[in-house]
Amino acid sequence: MDKSLEKSLAKWLKSQQSSCGIFLKLSVLCGVLNGIAIVGQAYFIAQILQGVIIDNLAPAILSIEFYALIGLLIIRALLAQVRERISFEAGKRLREDIRQAVLNRLVALGPVFIKGKPAGAWATLVFEQVEDLHDFYAKYLPQMMLAGFIPLLILVCVFPINWAAGLILLMTAPLIPLFMILVGMGAADANRKNMQALSRLSGHFMDRIKGLQTLKLFNRGEAELVNIGLASEDFRERTMSVLRLAFLSSAVLEFFAAVSIAVVAVYFGFSYLGHLDFGHYGVKISLFTGMFVLILSPEFYQPLRDLGTHYHAKAQAIGAAESLVELLDYQVNTPANIQPVAKNVEFSADNIMIQAIGLEVFSLDGQRLVGPISFTLPAGEHWAIVGPSGAGKTSLLNALLGFLPYQGSLLVNGHELSHVDVAQWRQHLAWLGQDPQLFHGTVRENVALANPQLTDEYIMALLEQANISDFVLLHPQGLDLIISDQSTGVSVGQAQRFALARALAQPAKLFLLDEPTASLDEKSEQSVLATLHRAMQSTSGLTITHKLDDLHNMNGVLVMDKGMIVQQGHVNDLQQADGLLAQLLNQQQNQQQEVY
Repeated sequence: MDKSLEKSLAKWLKSQQSSCGIFLKLSVLCGVLNGIAIVGQAYFIAQILQGVIIDNLAPAILSIEFYALIGLLIIRALLAQVRERISFEAGKRLREDIRQAVLNRLVALGPVFIKGKPAGAWATLVFEQVEDLHDFYAKYLPQMMLAGFIPLLILVCVFPINWAAGLILLMTAPLIPLFMILVGMGAADANRKNMQALSRLSGHFMDRIKGLQTLKLFNRGEAELVNIGLASEDFRERTMSVLRLAFLSSAVLEFFAAVSIAVVAVYFGFSYLGHLDFGHYGVKISLFTGMFVLILSPEFYQPLRDLGTHYHAKAQAIGAAESLVELLDYQVNTPANIQPVAKNVEFSADNIMIQAIGLEVFSLDGQRLVGPISFTLPAGEHWAIVGPSGAGKTSLLNALLGFLPYQGSLLVNGHELSHVDVAQWRQHLAWLGQDPQLFHGTVRENVALANPQLTDEYIMALLEQANISDFVLLHPQGLDLIISDQSTGVSVGQAQRFALARALAQPAKLFLLDEPTASLDEKSEQSVLATLHRAMQSTSGLTITHKLDDLHNMNGVLVMDKGMIVQQGHVNDLQQADGLLAQLLNQQQNQQQEVY
């Protein structure tokens, strides 16, 4: 990973610590109090040993020291438990905030952006990668602060009684963070690659599961098993490389800590034997001095060792942060760099008029998809949008839905759409696509998605309008019938009609329909079209369709090709002209004749 990128990601991670609230500071405070208790514990242990072994004092005389030592042990245990809980709470709050920010960003960018990656990749981002931030805030950040305070506290206590031991500790202390940095230099890059491999594997696996029927029918099941195996092996190798770095880091830190403690022990051993005579300010080294410093020596290095142990949490968080920052900082690019101004607008009319003037629709990365085009959908009229695949029909609807940026003018009852609050605008829309999305839950919950307060009687009336009420009534569970993920348990046609009932539940002033009968048989199609025709009697509507038989029921037609409107008007006028619509009608008639 580029060092500048790594530094910027580390800076971003630290900037998010405000989400942890006071819990991060409380975690550090518990660690500080634990460090003070460690010094006190070493003092009383050394005092007891000095009194019992050297001064031959009776244990009863040292009862205060014994009680103090027991009290400190209990306090340290309580502090450790409280700190663990507080640290977890800090990480939990951070994860909640980051996950909410990610979800809000995905909602803001819309379905067009989300479809740019497999669903498994988004699942990994929202769940796995956000979870990987936890230890950075719960363990690494507090430990980084304690790694500076506790060794300094011990040095302050050791130097006044023995400067040589303090000097040994001071000189050997940098070895641990130095080698920790050297070992950890590749950890962030390894974790980043591991996250990318996991994201690819999740997306790859989910796509293959969703398309299992197609793979079986085309006899590609065995080949895809091999591909999944290769992706899994790649992920395994990257995971093991991260673990190797983690184990190597721990081993190096333990080695240098053990060597440093051994140097202190050797110094005191030779001092007691009389071979060394320095570092004691002219006062002979006592058992108290040696035991006090030796007990504190492991504790001097322990915060640094703990920091090294948690260093992989930093590398893991940096690896996870790359995709998170990329998403949260993603900017929608348009040539005009339009900044929407969300404001409330009252649509007093019963229906809506749409007017496009020099309208250009862009993808989220700034590529022009439609335009410039101009048209007017009068209030209360129903227009069809036709044209070959890739003509820009769905992109135009996505702009009206607020999912794609645009340049030019797109007026809704005289108000510029980019200046209208998107949430308020969508309350006036009813949308039905060719690939309806039903969510895991009951039929009741899916139909009443926009208004959970709907009564069962009203929901059944909507289902009857959508020609699906018989199916619900005959099912033993009725409205409590569970629809599983990806509309499992119902056919595509049934899912389409449930989605139609959901659209009808919306008190809409504008219907936006994208191939609403694409998955239906002829009888169901006619029933759905009749239902839509009745529902749209007092509203405006735009319908994308490849079925040209029903164009005579429309007030007008927009004919699109290569992102432009090449014809517009009533079908009777357009089919007489030598244009794209006449060609499409002729092609459809020829296809029908070939079938019969």
